[in-house]
Amino acid sequence: MRIGSFELPNRVFAAPMAGVTDRPYRQLCKQLGAGYAVSEMAASNPRLWASEKTARRLNHDGEREPKAVQLAGADPAMLAEAARFNVARGAQIIDINMGCPAKKVCSVACGSALLRDEPLVARILDAVVAAVAPLNVPVTLKYRTGWDPANRNALRIAALAEQAGVAMLTLHGRTRACGYAGEAEYRTIAAVKQVVSIPVVANGDIDSPAKAREVLAATGADAVMIGRAAQGRPWIFREIDHFLRTGTLLPPPFTEEVRALLLAHLEDHYRFYGDVLGLRSARKHIIWYTRELAGGADFCEAMNRIDTCSAQALAVDAFLRAHGARHERLTYAADLAPAARLH
Repeated sequence: MRIGSFELPNRVFAAPMAGVTDRPYRQLCKQLGAGYAVSEMAASNPRLWASEKTARRLNHDGEREPKAVQLAGADPAMLAEAARFNVARGAQIIDINMGCPAKKVCSVACGSALLRDEPLVARILDAVVAAVAPLNVPVTLKYRTGWDPANRNALRIAALAEQAGVAMLTLHGRTRACGYAGEAEYRTIAAVKQVVSIPVVANGDIDSPAKAREVLAATGADAVMIGRAAQGRPWIFREIDHFLRTGTLLPPPFTEEVRALLLAHLEDHYRFYGDVLGLRSARKHIIWYTRELAGGADFCEAMNRIDTCSAQALAVDAFLRAHGARHERLTYAADLAPAARLH
């Protein structure tokens, strides 16, 4: 699996998620088997580039290559300028967001709202590819199957992207109107794969090794991208990669490994955000890891009352040490699939 000149170690990718896929999280996903990970969405508006929030989103210090930045915007010239700006600061792949369904993004004609204006889509893709092609930087596109079920245009967008020189497509198998409800449209992803020669990545509802293999077989896609199912379960990348390569399932991780992973993630997270923001923003990760474990609901409730990073990490350490012996496999509620417990 390649993107431009970059050969990737496998075909199991971590999806960009706003407020989640910061540098510490991407590094963890790559450590645990993700062959590729994209930054959370960054604004193309140059007035926002100096903000602390945007600076963190564009921070790739020490990250394993390739370093991919996702950009959001609706102005072709501004997106082209933002692409050049990010390449000058270390981005090696530029990903364009035309898939985010959030109201605050679509309300300013960004994200999946762009799918309603195919001529604008073409101008954006042409502008960004032209801006970074001389720098040998590939451009990729993440998008949805259309604006709503009555207006699916994934195949036309795919053709525009290939014509513009986009190096890879990632298609979430839902329209913008569907949000995350219902089932992903794998037939649409398969149809897109049939009409383009560039790599196509399937995204949506992939929450287990078996589902990943099923989606690859059904769509003919070149890779899968995992989003919500990796929240609190980042080892899903190595589980899927192992299963695709060998046909056998890895056992669940030992409790001790999960404890060490989460504590290391928290330490990196605190350094990245600082004490105040680090404390607050770490809560969601801790909750994703722990809420389906025995006693997890009470622990998560108590977590919201802890007011220092050190106390937060000590509480996590104590909870996971109490949860199981060093060589005990981590177990969740057996009747809940990963995707169901992530909402």
